[in-house]
Amino acid sequence: IAFRIGGQEFCIGVMSIREIRGWTVATPLPASPHYMRGVINLRGTVLPIIDLAVRLDFPASEPTARHAIIVAQIGSQMVGLLVEGVSDIFTVTDDQIQATPEVASETAKQLVRGVIPLEGRLISLISIDSLLPEAQREAA
Repeated sequence: IAFRIGGQEFCIGVMSIREIRGWTVATPLPASPHYMRGVINLRGTVLPIIDLAVRLDFPASEPTARHAIIVAQIGSQMVGLLVEGVSDIFTVTDDQIQATPEVASETAKQLVRGVIPLEGRLISLISIDSLLPEAQREAA
């Protein structure tokens, strides 16, 4: 599933996604990581919301009705990923995924598994397991 952040397109594998929902105001948590927007109540479950723009070192945006929360499974933790909007659903094979360029920083190479050239666009494939470091996954 492809989505937009900071004017760029990213994607994550559909098998990690549980649902896509509209923006809901999150309740902030004290002493949480800078990219943690807060938590929401999702059908009786407290769901932490990660501002994916901030996690990927883009400027934070003020969420509007056009923003979406992608509810995803990261390890054993369910989290909500705040994105500017979901743009596409597509299928690719592993051989279509090109390696992250060597000029990228170590953080970028950790968070971006590869780049997919698709219909004249370049879409960065997010390594969803790298979004929450293990210690922060436990804290969430």
